[in-house]
Amino acid sequence: MSALRPVPGPAAAGHADLADAVAAAVRAVPGVAALHTGSFGEVATYLPGRRVPGIRLLEDRTEVHVVLAWGVPVLATADAVRAAVAPLVDASVDVTVEDVVDPLAGESAPGSRPPAGAAPNAPHAPHAPHAGSDPHAPQRKEIS
Repeated sequence: MSALRPVPGPAAAGHADLADAVAAAVRAVPGVAALHTGSFGEVATYLPGRRVPGIRLLEDRTEVHVVLAWGVPVLATADAVRAAVAPLVDASVDVTVEDVVDPLAGESAPGSRPPAGAAPNAPHAPHAPHAGSDPHAPQRKEIS
């Protein structure tokens, strides 16, 4: 596995234009709900004064992290993302599907950005199972 090294050279106009072009191409793929920054917000292209979330441009590959809409075929959509990005970069394209959301419910995934003008949703907390809801969990008995 290679080290994570950003693309060398001027990080100004050319690098920013490429990151923005990749992000736009990904967002234009049907079924892509959003770009995702990864579990800890680490997936992004860092530029002077801003970052492009969900896109990591590296020397040997381009990483794209996405949130898909519920019901779209995952592998076909990932292939469509790869096909949209490949002509823009001179490296392999790795697509990671981070989450799936229901676009009709209006939810946004953690690490994704809501569409411009949309009201931000409250952060989603992981759902903890309710006591007694897991049939395989050890059962507690009251002894009197």
